[in-house]
Amino acid sequence: MATAHANGITIAYETSGNPHDPPVLLIMGLGMQLIAWPQDLVDGLVEQGYYVIRFDNRDIGLSTKLHHHKKPSLWRAYLKSLLGWKQAVPYTLNDMADDAAGLLDALGIDMPHIIGMSMGGMIAQIFASRFAGRTLSLTSIMSSSGRRGLPGPTPAARMALMRPPANPANRHEVVERGVAIFRLIGSPSFPTPERALRAAIERALDRSVSPDGMVRQLLAIVASGDRTPLLRKIRCPALVIHGAADPLVPVACGIDTAQAIPGARLHIIEGMGHDLPAQLTERLLALLDQHLRGNMTPDLPPLTAHRAGSGTHH
Repeated sequence: MATAHANGITIAYETSGNPHDPPVLLIMGLGMQLIAWPQDLVDGLVEQGYYVIRFDNRDIGLSTKLHHHKKPSLWRAYLKSLLGWKQAVPYTLNDMADDAAGLLDALGIDMPHIIGMSMGGMIAQIFASRFAGRTLSLTSIMSSSGRRGLPGPTPAARMALMRPPANPANRHEVVERGVAIFRLIGSPSFPTPERALRAAIERALDRSVSPDGMVRQLLAIVASGDRTPLLRKIRCPALVIHGAADPLVPVACGIDTAQAIPGARLHIIEGMGHDLPAQLTERLLALLDQHLRGNMTPDLPPLTAHRAGSGTHH
């Protein structure tokens, strides 16, 4: 695994494709490693003529873990967020956007397309706003503006995310908890087969385990607040993709994000939850290729939601 020293940390990354092709930076979500990006999606982007860069966010995977910070209390942070109290956190999403910029500097990449999923979408939004001069386009997938008043996760999704396994040292229990969480937040119309889901969780555990890092990332989300003022400054082409059945980041959050970004296009997929199921890979690749090439079809006008049904037609 390649690494780069950037923004004061070591970042593990992987590249795919021809370095002379237009670069695409993929930013993954909360607690997820770079291997969480579906390989078929990465391969599809390469086949479309893009140079794809994936990386582990700080505190996750093979990138630097900030173990010198004391173990965070998720419930205390959650209560403070409900009360609107200021959070003292090791880092914010702004720092994580700086990590992405530092990685690109280390790789000698000036202007990439930025694609982020969930928390990665939040980081991508910040990047596109703060580094406007080096962002070719923005794609925010199943993410949010962070604006107060937006609907949050369903009670079941929130509890599943915040409740740790009773015995973190028990691999079987950790895997079963992971399967249960992904079943809960995944796409109801596009379920991932049990074997594939279990294999992905096992692979992630074999590569790296960082439960405290995931909590610190969650605190960064909570402390970063409302990004609406930043979103209004984005001037690059922007596409917002969201699942209509997302129980973790409800579709209203995607709609709000698109409304806040000038000229943004919104694409809602019926039956999609908070994952990237294999059944949607070709649809997502078609959307991304149109967007990255600046050829969005007329049925996706700015600030208008195009809802893609859960059937096989487009």
